[in-house]
Parts: sequence; C-alpha cells; structure tokens
Amino acid sequence: MAEEILLTKEGYEAKVAELDELRTIRRPEIAERLKEAMSYGDISENSEYDAAKNEQAELEDRIGKLEILIKNAKIIEDDGKGSDVVKIGQKVTIKKVGSKEKPVSYIIVSSSEADPISGKISNVSPVGAALIGQKVKNKVEVKLPGGTVKYEVVAIG
Repeated sequence: MAEEILLTKEGYEAKVAELDELRTIRRPEIAERLKEAMSYGDISENSEYDAAKNEQAELEDRIGKLEILIKNAKIIEDDGKGSDVVKIGQKVTIKKVGSKEKPVSYIIVSSSEADPISGKISNVSPVGAALIGQKVKNKVEVKLPGGTVKYEVVAIG
C-alpha cells in the first residue's frame, strides 16, 4: 500500500491544477514539437527531436509523480480545534531567543509542499519538526548546519 501524503487543501488544489496544465497544455505542445522535428527528416542526428524527446520524458515523469501524489494525498483539515498547539497546516510565528531580529512567520506543510522562500516549511525539516506540538511561549532548540539555535513560539494561527 502506498504511503499517505499529507497536503493542505491549497497544496492539493495546486497539484491538481499543475497536473491538469501538464496534461492539457504542455503535453500537446511537446507532441507538436516532436511532430515538427520529425518532419525535418532523419531523426538520428536531429537535435530538435532529441530535445523534444527529453522534454517529453521529463514531462511524463512529472505527470506520473503528480498522479501518485494526488492519488495518495490526505488533505489536512484545519477544524479550528487545538489551535493553541502547532500542527501541520498552521501558521506559526517564531523568534530567535536573545536576538533583536524581528519574528518570522511560517506555515508548517508537508515536504511535498515546502517552499521556504514563500514561508512554507516542511514538518520534517529541523525547524518544522521542532515546532510541531509546541505552544505559544514554548522554547525549542533546533540543530542546524550552522549550529544550534533556540527559538520561541510567539504566535500560532
């Protein structure tokens, strides 16, 4: 049996939209490029054909991965209960203990949705894993490549 993949509702919808775009837009575009490249004649030394075939293989690989991800997805429901404890799908604001840096907010998501630049960190990342189950004012120590950092949970939600 395949492993369950946790996704927020927004993350699930984004994956479904991506899959739809790949199937309905990108796949026909690549098929057209292949058809055009084949019209040039001998495909054994046809760089356009080779590039289109490689792109097609990457596309089909991505489609397959998305299909599996969507099939095994479990949408995380935020029922409003337990909002005093950090869990997947929630926004959490933290600050470094003893630092004058401003607090930073993250949304805890599954690893398949993680995008630190957008403020989404994985529940299995060092910081995300340390925050799961914590309450406001709790302090956690996180081992990072640059050393251990102590954070305080400032707000949840």
